[in-house]
Amino acid sequence: MQTEDKNKGNLMMDKTVIRFDHVTKMYKLFKSDRQRFKSLFSKQATYKEKIAVNDLSFSIQKGESVALFGKNGAGKSTILKMITGVTYPTSGEIIVNGRVSALLELTAGFDPEFTGRENIYFRGQLMGLSDAEVRKLEPEIIEFADLGDYIDQPVRTYSSGMKARLGFAINVSIEPEILIVDEALSVGDSEFKKKCTEKINHIVNEEDVTFLFVTHSTGVAKAFCKRGMVMRLGTLLFDGDIEEAADFYQKMLEEDAARIARIKKKRGIFTE
Repeated sequence: MQTEDKNKGNLMMDKTVIRFDHVTKMYKLFKSDRQRFKSLFSKQATYKEKIAVNDLSFSIQKGESVALFGKNGAGKSTILKMITGVTYPTSGEIIVNGRVSALLELTAGFDPEFTGRENIYFRGQLMGLSDAEVRKLEPEIIEFADLGDYIDQPVRTYSSGMKARLGFAINVSIEPEILIVDEALSVGDSEFKKKCTEKINHIVNEEDVTFLFVTHSTGVAKAFCKRGMVMRLGTLLFDGDIEEAADFYQKMLEEDAARIARIKKKRGIFTE
């Protein structure tokens, strides 16, 4: 792995908000549900091991803005799931210090029978906020979501876009200490997407928030982040300045494309 010395242990530990220490995540891939069920009672169940993240170590300091690059299958989603506590490492240690707001699955955690307003309080409680804290944030959330009278209608009557708008508004309004954003996120129309981008930009530049941005776009990453990490097949290949990380990732993509083209040519597969 290529890395810059400044990203290693020369920063104060009390400023570290995310730390992975030799983290490995292995998934068991079973041939059938029967084998999966059998594994609960026997060690003889048949499965294959899939290493999603392999011996990963890094730390992110308070206030840093970090882009996480990688193709599909690089381990990015697994890293996010471990940071947010959705899944746990097979080995190694993960430390997360601070309130995490993850703009990943925005529609998760809603009760379809509750109104939008009631779900604001419901989601707030799931995030560890008191009713008083949610009440203070409620006007800002409602204004940002811009759902009009639908805010007092059951969420089961919402479109997926409306639920995503409400989810985004809640997540960016809870005063997160660690903000995680997945580029694949698609929220509403172009006007609302612009508003979302401006809000994230404000949080990153004006508030003392640690920002982790999962992306394929080097251009967007440069606009938001100062540090970049490049993952490939569960392994961290590069960790350093965003410009250098973007160049490293772009070169990796070009080399992969050239290798695939050579393989296709060798096998007589031609594409336009």
